[in-house]
Amino acid sequence: MNPTNIDQSWDEANQRYLSAALAVVRSILENHTAKEQNQSEEKNQEHLQQALQEASAAMPTPSALERVCKMFSLSSFELDLLLLCAGMELNGDFAKLCAIIHGDSQRAYPTLSLALAALPNVHWDAIAPNAPLRHWRLIQIGQAHALTLSPLRIDERILHYLTGIQYLDERLAGIIEPLQEVSNLVPSHQDLAERVAVVWAQAYKVNSLPIIQLCSKETASKRAIAATICQLQGLSLWVMPAQVIPLIPSDLDNLIRLWTRETILSKSALLIDCNELDTNDTARLNAIAHFIERTNGFLILTSRERVRVSERMVVNFDVDQPTTKEQGAVWQDALADIAPQMNGQVKTLVEQFNLSAATIRAACAEAAGQLAQKPQNDISEILWDACRLQARPRLDELAQRIEPSGDWEDLVLPEAQKQVLREIAAHVQQRSIVYNSWGFAAKSARGLGISALFAGASGTGKTLGAEVLAHRLRLDLYRIDLSSVVSKYIGETEKNLRRVFDAAEQGGVILLFDEADALFGKRSEVKDARDRYANIEVSYLLQRMESYPGLAVLTTNLKSAIDTAFLRRIRFVVQFPFPDTTQRAEIWRRIFPAKTPTADLDALQLARLNVAGGNIRNIALNAAFLAADAGEAVQMKHVLRAAQTEYTKLEKPLTEGEIGGWI
Repeated sequence: MNPTNIDQSWDEANQRYLSAALAVVRSILENHTAKEQNQSEEKNQEHLQQALQEASAAMPTPSALERVCKMFSLSSFELDLLLLCAGMELNGDFAKLCAIIHGDSQRAYPTLSLALAALPNVHWDAIAPNAPLRHWRLIQIGQAHALTLSPLRIDERILHYLTGIQYLDERLAGIIEPLQEVSNLVPSHQDLAERVAVVWAQAYKVNSLPIIQLCSKETASKRAIAATICQLQGLSLWVMPAQVIPLIPSDLDNLIRLWTRETILSKSALLIDCNELDTNDTARLNAIAHFIERTNGFLILTSRERVRVSERMVVNFDVDQPTTKEQGAVWQDALADIAPQMNGQVKTLVEQFNLSAATIRAACAEAAGQLAQKPQNDISEILWDACRLQARPRLDELAQRIEPSGDWEDLVLPEAQKQVLREIAAHVQQRSIVYNSWGFAAKSARGLGISALFAGASGTGKTLGAEVLAHRLRLDLYRIDLSSVVSKYIGETEKNLRRVFDAAEQGGVILLFDEADALFGKRSEVKDARDRYANIEVSYLLQRMESYPGLAVLTTNLKSAIDTAFLRRIRFVVQFPFPDTTQRAEIWRRIFPAKTPTADLDALQLARLNVAGGNIRNIALNAAFLAADAGEAVQMKHVLRAAQTEYTKLEKPLTEGEIGGWI
């Protein structure tokens, strides 16, 4: 063998081999036209076959054409027919020869009748719908009155593959996307990826590939693990969201066939992302099952929880968050360039934020950007806020993020209640020391969540109390209206609650569950299935609160409506009393911002209004609008008009004892 042929690149050798194969088929067509024209001269087939063999021998690895022939089990006639169609795209002589054979210059294209007449080793079933050429869409048949007279054309994806060009079929674009980036995994995730790769490698030897299912609440880690698995196996990884799988049978069948063909043409694995899959969507589940059952090859499912969608063998792996030690190592590595002096404070970040490696790197990248713009800023504060932003859960459907602004001085409460709130803050700040360093977590995993019940009439400061805690702890505060979470459908309430807690756990945000009465009523006697499931819903919420790493706060207007058995499982109970006259006067002194112009406001007189702090705020705000509209400072007359409006809303009479002598 010529050494230069050994050294040539695969692309050059592949082009040479394809050209030699096309030359053989072109010679067959030329010989056929010579016979029809009663010419005795024929091309030297032996010479061309020799050239083809030499081109094959020069290939470092099999050519694309040889691979197609082997992978799709093509007969010699099917291979020649495929080359005939490829020649139409790559060599102008083929069109001329087709026109001559057809005896019609308008029919300069290959047909089955032409192939049956001109090519050797013909067999009719080569063009059957279940034969490789049509089943795998290697060729396309145009529209004509007769099958044998219809134009034949090579599929574009196959044509490019034969020339050595690899790409994803454009018909799969927007449905299946590549996942190429592989980030460094933490040791526990690297071990998991290697275990899965071994499972696949052993199963591949016996031609019995299982589906791999990776389960966790966080998406980036699962994708990074899947990418590493495929890298270890020498596979390309592609991703398809479960939501894009077609429900129409014909579209689904087309997707299955195209993707299966891709797995044959390239060493590829497919990740089906089921993280946002609605398990109640029967049609979607059936479509996924159908896709999996009819798609052989390397398949990975990622989901929050284990999903059973196929009768094929599934090997499940739970993907845990990186350990505290691993998170610390990722932090130190990510901070090495931007803030090496922060290494001593990594422990604080790890204690508060339970983040994946990808999220930690994203937080550091964001902090680096901010630090570049404002190098004078405190890097520890920048990192803390970057973590809050990266870990911020997406709970738009079930929660409302509140931007906390209040502080201790904004709370007008008896000292006993303030002291309990300070204790709650201390529990959140010191939980890592007590649970981990002092061993309480090792002693018992139950009851480690910090839960509180804020009870009191509407407007007494329950939400403000949660805001103050969030502000002091520099954590995000999310308010969840339990009345919107509770569902009449069995199992839906737990699902909604699970979404809330799962999304919040990364950042340990403060969860404020409003209207706890909607769920935490007196434990009812179980008379039917609905009563039984109502108690299950309550138990589930308490269970998640007890295990939630952050602070969960319940609010209620009526503490007596909550079962005492449930109260025992809540760590703190804070009663927000209706403010007395002294407290109302203090609220009035603080209610107007320093920039608000006021004139002759008497806090003691205003305190005679027998309303809670929330109503006082409404009255003050309305008075400010009235004064601004009149172009005046806020005065008692504006407060009087605003109070009349608020009392009307409350359907409560405004007595002379409350407003007598104001003006």
